[in-house]
Amino acid sequence: MTATTDGSTGAVTPEATSATTAPLTDTTPEAAGTPSAAGRAIQRATDFLLARQDAQGWWKGDLDTNVTMDAEDLLLRQFLGIRDRATTDAAALFIRGEQREDGTWATFYGGPGDLSATIEAYVALRLAGDAPDAPHMARASAWVRERGGIAASRVFTRIWLALFGWWKWDDLPELPPELIYFPKWMPLNIYDFGCWARQTIVPLTIVSAKRPVRPAPFPLDELHTDPGDPNPARPLAPVASWDGAFQRLDKIMHGYRKVALKRLRKSAINTAARWIIERQENDGCWGGIQPPAVYSVIALHLLGYDLQHPVLKAGLASLDRFTVWREDGARMIEACQSPVWDTCLATIALADAGVPADHPSLLKAATWMMDEQIDRPGDWSVRRPQLASGGWAFEFENDNYPDIDDTAEVVLALRRVAHPDRARLERAIERGVSWSVGMQSKDGAWAAFDVDNTSPFPNRLPFCDFGEVIDPPSADVTGHVVEMLAVEGRAHDPRTRRGIDWLLAEQEESGAWFGRWGVNYVYGTGSVVPALTAAGLPVSHPAIRRAADWLASVQNEDGGWGEDLRSYRYEDWKGHGVSTASQTAWALMALLAAGERDTKAVERGIEFLVGTQTEDGTWDEPYFTGTGFPWDFSINYHLYRHVFPLTALGRYVHGEPFADRAALAAEGR
Repeated sequence: MTATTDGSTGAVTPEATSATTAPLTDTTPEAAGTPSAAGRAIQRATDFLLARQDAQGWWKGDLDTNVTMDAEDLLLRQFLGIRDRATTDAAALFIRGEQREDGTWATFYGGPGDLSATIEAYVALRLAGDAPDAPHMARASAWVRERGGIAASRVFTRIWLALFGWWKWDDLPELPPELIYFPKWMPLNIYDFGCWARQTIVPLTIVSAKRPVRPAPFPLDELHTDPGDPNPARPLAPVASWDGAFQRLDKIMHGYRKVALKRLRKSAINTAARWIIERQENDGCWGGIQPPAVYSVIALHLLGYDLQHPVLKAGLASLDRFTVWREDGARMIEACQSPVWDTCLATIALADAGVPADHPSLLKAATWMMDEQIDRPGDWSVRRPQLASGGWAFEFENDNYPDIDDTAEVVLALRRVAHPDRARLERAIERGVSWSVGMQSKDGAWAAFDVDNTSPFPNRLPFCDFGEVIDPPSADVTGHVVEMLAVEGRAHDPRTRRGIDWLLAEQEESGAWFGRWGVNYVYGTGSVVPALTAAGLPVSHPAIRRAADWLASVQNEDGGWGEDLRSYRYEDWKGHGVSTASQTAWALMALLAAGERDTKAVERGIEFLVGTQTEDGTWDEPYFTGTGFPWDFSINYHLYRHVFPLTALGRYVHGEPFADRAALAAEGR
């Protein structure tokens, strides 16, 4: 089976997912499977979460991704001439600690070695002074050579290496800055790309045009299969194929570089620079995420902005705020921060767990969330110019890119709070609902950031060989919006019904739904079933029954649920993996919404959560259950392991939230 032959150290197979996590509490049926035991677990979990709220009202857990964030941070500092010994040593300590026994680095816990991550981590450790013949380094370089060397790595890795002459710019796909002038109706205009890709590509067009090379502090011959021929020629794909067509288009772009009008190119670079600066957030970052920030800093620095210029000074300071210092002195870089997302999920968890709606912590959280509502247009308004703003973003500062998923969940959180300023609360909810409805795509569903961002062309570019670069609608986001609209009494609104119809059509033959922003089918199904029942679909509906049957069929022997990230690539992994607290909670939330409270599957799932709760009231979860790009970029949200189990336990003990509204929706009222 393909999924079990990836060569990873200690790899978990679908058949080996029934190992029970050692419980820290008594897990006999009498102690763990009863509402009273669940109630005690709720109390411990509630105390844990309340104690970790910031004084301003928000929650934020660490956000783990992979060591490319840390490696690129060191490479950026090397490029800018600001790398210091203390920062380097702390980053290297973290990077070394993430290396696997076979010498590689993975992009998610327990996953296979990743070529590009291993190359970037290796180069970072060379910057830190690790000798290439040290055992851990020699293992890494040998593994890289066995898999094709630098030539086989992704484009972004080779761009970082090109900055120091370790790779030739001529051997990279061309990305002309004139893209900034493509009109919105033209294929491959910048708004055809998802917002995260758009924010990254615009500064990279400047970098690609400038082709800077800083002196390399050492050679990297050991990472080539043949140092004399580091980029061996490869045949082009057939001309009649999409890949072949875009490969040849790239060759044309390389030719265009030689004849591009200097005045036009200079104008395009300046326009791109203005586009970048206009989108810098108040905290100095771009989009609240690492890739656009680092490439924007590099691009503007190449245009003459010195490091003390307010734009670059703020940009570098924003990247420093992504730093997490570990107890052992290691330094980890977050790719992003998630306070709005964490706060709305924590609010929902506490409310569903029985915390009073006027509890001071919920009131503070609601006030903070209302303060974070965005009241100005962003890039989304390019396709919705008449739509009033009113969404929420994921991060502390990201006014240009609110997202529909956060907005739906914030509304659901605010609706659970008895805030004293009721008029303000209602205005915030109405604006959020109106903006979300206005962001519906033409197929009736919702994407994360944009409307109808479904062009087939961006993913075909040779440049775009890593992750998703478009933002099509997804079942999980659509589910959250449908649930929000149902709670707001709009279950029978034609727009809600279109969303429901889309969800029903997207259900797979197994009974599950694909999870775009969480791992994977367990997340998608856990997002959609509560939405459908909230919108009035009876639990006897065939779609609900098929989903419940699928979830029961993939439950692990220990009573929990787990799904490995390999499910994005390998069919045999769908619904399979080591049990985790967050994924068990998603399955339980779906089963409880489907009317399965008194079934053995739910009882065993509750036993798993109660039995694996730690003494301080939370859960351990090293596995990654969040998704940035399916398979390519994975996330461990440290608060997922807590907020979702608390939500599931709360609904088990206290029942479904807004059950009365769901009943009215079912009656057609």
